[in-house]
Formats: sequence, C-alpha cells, structure tokens
Amino acid sequence: MTKTEPLDFDIPKILETDQFRLRMLCEDDVEKDYEAVMASIEHLHQTNPFGSNRKWPPKDFTIEENLAGLKLYQKEFEEKASFIFTVISLDETRCLGCVYIYPSGNPDYDALAIIWTRQSELQNGLEEILFSVVKNWIKEEWPFEKVAYPGRDISWEEYE
Repeated sequence: MTKTEPLDFDIPKILETDQFRLRMLCEDDVEKDYEAVMASIEHLHQTNPFGSNRKWPPKDFTIEENLAGLKLYQKEFEEKASFIFTVISLDETRCLGCVYIYPSGNPDYDALAIIWTRQSELQNGLEEILFSVVKNWIKEEWPFEKVAYPGRDISWEEYE
C-alpha cells in the first residue's frame, strides 16, 4: 500500500461487536466525533496516538476544523487512499473513538493502524478491547501482511 496508489480490494466496511460498531467516519458524524474528541483531549495529549511529535487536537480545535477533517477522511476512504472508522455505540448516539488505517510510511509495513477511545471509556477497558478486536479484524479481513500499531506493539520511534 503506497501513499499515492489506492488499493484494489473490497473494503471491510463494518465491524460490529456486542459493544460497538466500526463504520466509515463521515461528515454526518461531526457533532458526535467532535464531542468525543473534546471530551478526551487530556487522554489524547497524554497518549499521543498520532506520534510523539504530534499533539492532537490543539486545545482551540473547532468543530469547523473537525468537519474539514471528516470531509477529507470520507473522500480518502471512498478513494481507497486511507480508511478512517468511527467507533460508535450500537444505537449510533455516541462516538466512542476512532480507528485509522493508513498507508505505511515505513517500507517494513503494509499499513499503519492508529486507535483511540474516548477518555470516559478507559475505565471499561474499551481501549484494550478495541485494540484486540481491530488487530484480529485487520488480520482476518484486510489484505495486509504486516501492520504497524505504533504506541502499542512498537514504539513510534521504532516505527519512524
């Protein structure tokens, strides 16, 4: 998987468990996604799911910036350039986190997967559950041989 060429395969579009659903993150999710991000800003800054050099989101992050990002993610998903999933409650009322599957910038890996869950779900163990479920889903349903999970299986320093 390279950054410039989309993949030619059927994208696994939904993963559902008895606790949550993963589906394409789209611009219609902006309010739920923004609320989850802002409610989890402390956790996101502590864990740096996007790498030690990237503090996301900025403290002054706006819903308009979030909408712009979601529009881009939706377009890239439809073009098979990257795959961003919302982790949503089964009743679709609450965003519980996100899963990002990107082309890998490291030639030793086919893809890069990033996972975060909302801060209030940490006590329920959702982050560990989600990581395990997603890792198995990617292994079973996606065409990647080697996926990097920086910050989880390897450090960001090792990945970069």
